Amino acid sequence: MRIYLFAICSLALCPVSVCQAQGRQPAVSDVYKEYDSNQDGVLDAKEVAGSRYARQFPRWDVNRDNKVSSDEVIAFRRKFGIAADGTLLKSPQRAFVVPEIDDLKRVTKGVSLPREDARNSAFLLATEEHPVDDSGYVILTDHVSPEFIEPLQKLAVHHDGQLVVVPDLALLHQQADKFAEIQDHLRKAKVRYVGIAPRLESFRENMVLGIWELLTTLDSDPQVDAFPGFLVASDAKAFSRLIDQSLAHDPISATELKPIAVSQVLSDAETRSLQKAAMLRKYFRGNGVETPVVAVYGKNAKNAPRLDGKQVWNLAAPGGGKFIESFSPTLANAFAESNLIIMHGHGVPGMSCSVDVQGIPDDLRGKVLMTGSCFSASPVKSDLPEMREAPGGYSVQKRDAFILRAIDQGAVVAFGHQRLSSGFPHLYPVLDSWLQGQTVGEGYQQLLNGLIMLSGAKSGDFVIREPDKRPSQNLYLYVVIGDPALQPFSKRTDPNATR
Repeated sequence: MRIYLFAICSLALCPVSVCQAQGRQPAVSDVYKEYDSNQDGVLDAKEVAGSRYARQFPRWDVNRDNKVSSDEVIAFRRKFGIAADGTLLKSPQRAFVVPEIDDLKRVTKGVSLPREDARNSAFLLATEEHPVDDSGYVILTDHVSPEFIEPLQKLAVHHDGQLVVVPDLALLHQQADKFAEIQDHLRKAKVRYVGIAPRLESFRENMVLGIWELLTTLDSDPQVDAFPGFLVASDAKAFSRLIDQSLAHDPISATELKPIAVSQVLSDAETRSLQKAAMLRKYFRGNGVETPVVAVYGKNAKNAPRLDGKQVWNLAAPGGGKFIESFSPTLANAFAESNLIIMHGHGVPGMSCSVDVQGIPDDLRGKVLMTGSCFSASPVKSDLPEMREAPGGYSVQKRDAFILRAIDQGAVVAFGHQRLSSGFPHLYPVLDSWLQGQTVGEGYQQLLNGLIMLSGAKSGDFVIREPDKRPSQNLYLYVVIGDPALQPFSKRTDPNATR
């Protein structure tokens, strides 16, 4: 094992990240009472400047006259199923259909979707293997503290690899000479796997995107040319355990696989999350594996469908800005027995699928956790403008990132997103790759390359130079924490197993 020291940097940990849910939107009349300062019955941009509605104003102002009436706000809300008083509009009951995963359309650039499939996220990102012929293993880090460096040295020795120390991973994309130096080093190392081990304050959006800029420029094609994985935890103890677990991990065999699916149903009409849990249950059942399902129902989901079966837990979301922080003994035992936790539903920092970060089981040793929720890998320090509100009507504040807490509590691999996630269509292709016996990095690379093919991105398109409220680069902010060379699951040998 060789250590390449490109520079020394100091370590200054930032506080970790919280959010509460808004039970409902304020009534339109209340908005006008608060912001219509001249009481002329309309709002203008100056009246809402600096408020949570400043960014909404251009969307309300459909006729571009720089004035917004209450009727325009009501019409805008109606598009999203929200009534004038802030409650959810009742939608006509749709049939609850659970398709086979193999029947879902694979989407890439130029492929269109039926509107209903798009609304329900009932499709999959098209991916394909992008071979990497080399065999080198390189760890990039900006840690200098021995309590982080020593576990990384162990991992590098285990893989007969190299440890490369750089000044600041978060700023690497801004330092042309250093970037070219690392780029050249990776080429000479004939890199196959790249472990990226940032300090907690370096674990930011442009750091992730800068790594994609680096790994897509190792040759002439626009795709990621190595198998990546992030190595990050909140403190040295959790970090060392992550590395030790990675070194000791044996692939989970098909006979040992014990998944559990967590879903969220906020209203009678919003059932796509439950649909994904049912699809996964059907898929795993076809391979002889039963999947317990947790469904968390909001107060507006009284008539929403329920799944049948003994291992189904239908829970009520607490509401009032609170999330589920504990489970019954039988459900806690189901989590304890599982080794694959898959979550689909809304999220903000500190919450996924109405489950609070405090509700994550204390002992996740050896488990794989995947969540399709927004902000499940939110950084402690962001390169992007703050968002006040996330999909689902949740307010965004600082709390611990969901998958980071999972790693701190023993998960060996965790999947999430730093910002706004597309959920199941992008999560499942990674899971599928891993269930076929591929490594953490292989599944991650295929996701990234599928997204690159979908968007047509080229070198120079990744790093966010001029942030806006939802940059197109949001697409590439998926994060997989885990040793890129680790094999989560054994390759399936069942000839009837689907792909």
